[in-house]
Amino acid sequence: MEDTSVENIKLYTACMIMAGNKILLLNRQHDSFKGYITPGGRVEFRESPVQCAIREVKEETGLTVRNLIFKGLAEYLNPNNERYMIFNYITTHFEGELIESSREGTPEWIPITEMESIEMQENFRRRIPLFFEEGTFETHMNRYEEGMN
Repeated sequence: MEDTSVENIKLYTACMIMAGNKILLLNRQHDSFKGYITPGGRVEFRESPVQCAIREVKEETGLTVRNLIFKGLAEYLNPNNERYMIFNYITTHFEGELIESSREGTPEWIPITEMESIEMQENFRRRIPLFFEEGTFETHMNRYEEGMN
């Protein structure tokens, strides 16, 4: 029986940036998480999720975002009592020059109509339509039971 007395919670952010009918995604081609993802990353100690999203977007794309709208919480559980909680935001307000690449991948503007045909993690693909629905969303999954690896 798995010991559930100690839970390790990790906070992350994801920020969808839109310009017209395009979304800015990172073409990530390293480690086991290849494919397109939104900019985002781990929330640092004493940092709010919004502060993290703004910082990560700047580091990974060169853009400064503002007026972030909270869209929902996606979480998944790993078998070793890890809980990942991802705060998802969307914005159309940004400024700056797009960088050519970052350690997380190459930023690219992708037409919304092409989202189904590009390589990406299934857990992210499932969330895309939720960004465009009214209100907020919440998703919850057991990582290895639901084919996320």
